[in-house]
Order: sequence, then C-alpha cells, then structure tokens
Amino acid sequence: MNRIQPKKLLLSKWTATDVVAKQKHFIVTKLIQKADPDLPIETIEIEAVFSKAVRQIPWRELCDESQWQRGWK
Repeated sequence: MNRIQPKKLLLSKWTATDVVAKQKHFIVTKLIQKADPDLPIETIEIEAVFSKAVRQIPWRELCDESQWQRGWK
C-alpha cells in the first residue's frame, strides 16, 4: 500500500492500470477542501493528460495499487 500525504498530491503524476478511451496518464490539478480549513482533504481533481478530461475522486483511491501507479509508466 502506498503511503500518501494528501497535502503533497498537488501536481503529482499518476498512471491508471485500466486504460479507458486512451486515458492512462493523469495529473492532480486541485485539492478540494471542505468549507472548514481544519478538516482533512477528502477529494482531489485529476486531469487526463491526453484528453484534458477532469474528474473528482477520493484521494484514498490512489493508495490502491491495483488501480493507480505513481508516476507515468
């Protein structure tokens, strides 16, 4: 299991293990924080490098090595 700190995810690069519509490489473009800044970050916004499609996912999904790999491979 990957040890990830959510506050250090911004602009990090990720490779999806399941490629859909040529979307394999992603970059974290935004950390989405709730209204109270003292609450932990739960959601991030990732952007596909090829298509520029943006989606929001829980940052803990990146810990699952069967779905995500660190860096671009």
